[in-house]
Amino acid sequence: MFSARVLAGAPLALVILALSGCSSHWGCTDTTAERGEAGVRVRVVDTSGRPLGVTAEVVDWRLDPHPQVPAEGDQVHFRFRFDGTGAGERTGPGVDACAVDKERVALACQTVYAYQAFGPHGSHTGDDWLPVEHPEQVAGVLMIPNDQSYDGRTCEEDIKDGGGKHPPEPAGVGDQL
Repeated sequence: MFSARVLAGAPLALVILALSGCSSHWGCTDTTAERGEAGVRVRVVDTSGRPLGVTAEVVDWRLDPHPQVPAEGDQVHFRFRFDGTGAGERTGPGVDACAVDKERVALACQTVYAYQAFGPHGSHTGDDWLPVEHPEQVAGVLMIPNDQSYDGRTCEEDIKDGGGKHPPEPAGVGDQL
């Protein structure tokens, strides 16, 4: 049988294994934040749903041929603005912008970042293009409030240091917003 001295040392051995990372795979879990309500103006939130103190807004949009590929026809040209603490930072937040039809179904989406929004006197405005297959269906451009700039490691990528809450999957064509 085991001696009392061996049994007394067993809890210490388990603690050492746990601290060394040998048991990390038992506790590594990935979760995904819920997608927030899309709007023309949104308060950007972190993966826990807490506001970051930054708003993202679609200032305007129109259908135009892209100047670099005019033969492809009309695309959605939109202007956006980020306001608030950290809006002008190089590592500021990013949100998905989507062209939607009248039922708020996404026709095209992409992530825009606060660092893309710059201008004179701190106006923090930018512009971008969304290529859509059927431009005549576009009824507006919406922002999704979830910060997409968080780049945490997943359990699959790094079982020792990964895990935690991650942003929702980026919005895509056909998503109901």
